[in-house]
Amino acid sequence: MVHYHRYHKKSEEPIKDEESQILDLECANFGFYKRTRPNLWTLLFLSLFSCTFIIAANFFGSFSTSSLLFSFGFEDDSSMVENAKTELCSSVSYGTICCDRSGYRSDICYMKGDIRTQSTSSSIFLYNSRSRVNSVSENVEDDKEVDKELQHERIKPYTRKWETSSMDNVGELVLVSKKENLSSYQNCDVRHDVPAVFFSTGGYTGNIYHEFNDGIVPLYITSNHFKKKVVFVILDYHNWWMMKYGDILSRLTDYPVIDFDGDKRTHCFQDAIVGLKIHDELTVDPLLMENNKSIVDFRNLLDKAYRPRIRRLIQEEEHKAQETMKDKISSSPSSQTSSSYINEEVQEDQFKKPQLVIVSRNGSRATTNENLLVKLAKKIGFQVEVLRPEPTTELAKIYRVLNSSDVMIGVHGAAMTHFLFMKPGSVFIQVVPLGTVWAAETYYGEPARKLGLKYIGYEILPKESSLYDKYDEEDPILRDPESINKKGWQYTKKIYLNDQNVLLDLRRFKKRLVHAYNYSISQRNLQFHLQ
Repeated sequence: MVHYHRYHKKSEEPIKDEESQILDLECANFGFYKRTRPNLWTLLFLSLFSCTFIIAANFFGSFSTSSLLFSFGFEDDSSMVENAKTELCSSVSYGTICCDRSGYRSDICYMKGDIRTQSTSSSIFLYNSRSRVNSVSENVEDDKEVDKELQHERIKPYTRKWETSSMDNVGELVLVSKKENLSSYQNCDVRHDVPAVFFSTGGYTGNIYHEFNDGIVPLYITSNHFKKKVVFVILDYHNWWMMKYGDILSRLTDYPVIDFDGDKRTHCFQDAIVGLKIHDELTVDPLLMENNKSIVDFRNLLDKAYRPRIRRLIQEEEHKAQETMKDKISSSPSSQTSSSYINEEVQEDQFKKPQLVIVSRNGSRATTNENLLVKLAKKIGFQVEVLRPEPTTELAKIYRVLNSSDVMIGVHGAAMTHFLFMKPGSVFIQVVPLGTVWAAETYYGEPARKLGLKYIGYEILPKESSLYDKYDEEDPILRDPESINKKGWQYTKKIYLNDQNVLLDLRRFKKRLVHAYNYSISQRNLQFHLQ
C-alpha cells in the first residue's frame, strides 16, 4: 500500500490527516472548550470568537462555517461536518460555481448554467448573460467590465489532495464564471443534455488498490444517482485504463467517455460536477448515499458489469471442450463412455468441496512454502486454485474465479483489493507480515467486514518472517515494528514491504483453514435450507 505510513510518521510538524488528526478543540453550545479544564477568561474569549465567525459566515457566502470548522481540525467523516458539507453546495443557483473544499481527501466543485469546455487552456467556462441597462453611460461602463471574471477556481479532480507525490501527477482545471462576451464566447461543438462529471485517472494509476479506492469507488459514489444519464470527462486519460475499466463504466453511463486533454472540441453542459466524492477506504457509506446504497450495491454493480464477459468466456470454453471431445471420439470411439464418466465424477467432486483461492505474490511478501499450503488446504477438504494476477490480467477473469470461491487467502498488498470480487458471506484470510498490522486492518480488514465477508487476519510471528534470519531476536525490527514505522515511510517500505517474505507456520495457520472450511460448509447448508 502506498504511503500508509503517513499516519504514524514522526516529524517536527504534526501530520494532519483523517486517521491521525487530534482534535484540540471541541464545539459545544456555539463555543469551543479545551479537553483540559479552561479558566473563565479563556471560555469568554473562545465563546466571543466562535460567535464572531458564525456571524461572519452570514456575510461571506464562499467562506462557510464548514471551512472554519475544518481550520480547527474537524475530520471529514464526523456527522457535524457531513451535515455542513451537505448544506454547503446542496443547492447551486443557475450561473454559479460552488466549491466544497472542506474534505480532507478531495475538493469538489458544482457548476450550473451555460458551461463550456476549453481543453487548450485546461478551463471550464460558465457564462452569464449580460445585464441590459437602459442608460448609455451605464452600458459603456458595463462593456468595460464585461471581460472581468466573476469567479475563478482551481481544482485537481483527484481524491488524494493531501498527498503531494500523487497530486503532482494530476492535471489542474481552471473554473471561470464570466459575463457573456461575443468576442470571447466559446461556440458549442457538442451539446449535451445530461450532466457531466470531471475526474482524473492520474495520481497512483497503475496500482489496483488506488485505481479502485481513489477512482472507481468514488466515481460510483458521485455518479450513481444519475442512473447512467451522465457524461464522464476524464483528465490524464489512459487508453489502457479505459480498456481495463470499460465494463464498469458501462454500468455507470450510457454515453461515450470524453478525453478532456485529447478532445479539442468545445463541449457544452447545463450541469457539471468537477471532482469525486470519497467516503473511506474501499467503502460506500449508506448514510451519505441516495437510497442508502452501500458497498454491497457497488459489488452488485461489478457483478452486472462482468457477467456478460464471463458468459462469453464460458461459451468459448464449452466450444473448445466440445471440439476437444469430438477429436477424442473420432480418434478413439471406445473412450467416450469412460471419459464422460470421469468428467462427471470430477465435476461432482468439485461441487461438493469448498473452493479456496490463493492470491499468490512474486517478489516481496511472497509465501515461500506456498506449495505446502496448497497441500494442506486440499487435505482439509478444499478445492484449491492458485491465482497469480498480473497488471494485464483481464479483471473479468479474476472476478469469475473469486466470485465462485468460498475462501480467499493472500498476503497483505494491493492485490488484496480483489476481496471486492468475493460474494458477501465468503471468507477472506489476510496474512499480515511484520510491520503491516495497521495498514492490513485499515485498508482491507475493516472494508471486507463492511462488504459482509468473514474476515480473518493472520498476523505472522517473527519466526515466520524472512527478517528473522537477518536480524537479532531482540532487534526492534522484529520485536517492535511500530517503532520502526514511526521513523518514516522509507523505513517501512524498505524493511517491511520490499525486503520481507513469509514462511507460514502451517500448524498454526491450519486452525484458520479449518475454521474457514467449517464456516464455508455451514454457509452452504444455510443457503440450501433457505432455498
